[in-house]
Amino acid sequence: MNDKYLIEVCAAHVQSAIAAQEGGAKRVELCDNLYEGGTTPGYAAIKVTREKLNIGINVMIRPRGSDFCYSDLEFKMMKEDIKVCKELGVDGVVFGILLPDGNVDIERTNILVELAKPMSITFHRAFDVTPDPFKALEDIIDLGIDRILTAGQKNTVPDGKQLIKQIIEKAGDRIIIMPGSGINENNIQEIRNYTGAKEFHLTGRKTVDSKMEYRKDGIYFGGLPQIPEYEMKFTDSDKIRKVVSLVNQT
Repeated sequence: MNDKYLIEVCAAHVQSAIAAQEGGAKRVELCDNLYEGGTTPGYAAIKVTREKLNIGINVMIRPRGSDFCYSDLEFKMMKEDIKVCKELGVDGVVFGILLPDGNVDIERTNILVELAKPMSITFHRAFDVTPDPFKALEDIIDLGIDRILTAGQKNTVPDGKQLIKQIIEKAGDRIIIMPGSGINENNIQEIRNYTGAKEFHLTGRKTVDSKMEYRKDGIYFGGLPQIPEYEMKFTDSDKIRKVVSLVNQT
């Protein structure tokens, strides 16, 4: 069946990437450290995911969490990671670089775009913290980037759907606008109908309890008690299967 709409799953583990494929997703965005908004996964994760999947794999190119204004050293790391992705045969890369004033860093982004070709390129949610989304849209289009991942400059797509709709209308056929953040089986059809988007980005995760029987309480390796040490979140193939079915229903 050729689905009209594409579901991309944000996968922070090889296991999640496999579950995404089993659920009918057409592409994964492979990353690490979702508590920091996603960073570049390790070499082994990229290699094994490529070996296990026959759907599209886009890899996050982000050397750290926090903002999107990078040092020369971090920029060098981004270039090297793109080279690795190309060598390992992934389909695309995902990145975003901003200037201190919040606008798109056109010079550095262009360098990464040229280095990444012919892989597909997504400008990620750095877009959501630019001061003028319509200027950023035009800058990104001019750079020849394939798509923008956005929550409409809000924390979640349901909150940012009005701007997403406006951006999609402004973009036309010049670039793909892919809503992402807070999308699930309960709102996918409403978001599809309201925005007119054709591609959607979500995690579709479930919580899995640790197999550890002995547990030392009060120690938090992430430094925050809000980040649980004895539970993990993995993509649920059943959730993805349901979203894929719902988004392609008329």
